[in-house]
Amino acid sequence: MDDGAIIELYWARSEQALSHTQEKYGAYCLSIAWGILKSRGDSEECVNDTYLRAWDAMPPERPAALRVFLGRITRNLALDRLKSGKRLKRGGGQLTLALEELEECIPAGDDPAKRADALALREALDRFLAELSEDARVIFLRRYWYMLSVAEIARGLGVGQSRVKSSLMRSREKLRELLEKEGFTL
Repeated sequence: MDDGAIIELYWARSEQALSHTQEKYGAYCLSIAWGILKSRGDSEECVNDTYLRAWDAMPPERPAALRVFLGRITRNLALDRLKSGKRLKRGGGQLTLALEELEECIPAGDDPAKRADALALREALDRFLAELSEDARVIFLRRYWYMLSVAEIARGLGVGQSRVKSSLMRSREKLRELLEKEGFTL
């Protein structure tokens, strides 16, 4: 079933929307949650919570891209679950490590003036990702969106870890240069 039809089922408040969502995007959402939580049970709970959030959001929201909409919900729920304290050490610290790697490139978010620039930052990140080669973009997103380890990325792409590390380093440097050029304080 296509995404438009699934969204229509949500709007009609048909429970079939949930089964079609699970069938089409269950594995995708589970992979996002697993990449962050590294716990099967927590990941499954997170995916179930994703379906509930999607159910609550539609209507009134009508997502342009259901896959992206569900992925964002899943990722945010998994990050919230991880931050809840007792799970901080799960996943080999990949979340903490990945965020520390980006810390030098992304402006701090605690200043209200910087929060007001969130839209400009998002647009700059979109341009940055569009300018990367496909390989570099895939590696960057697998690391910083899906929170996969360098070893997992290398294994998934069939390349060496050193190639992944150097690609990430070059991408972070390009991101830092772009953001400095655009006037963001790092």
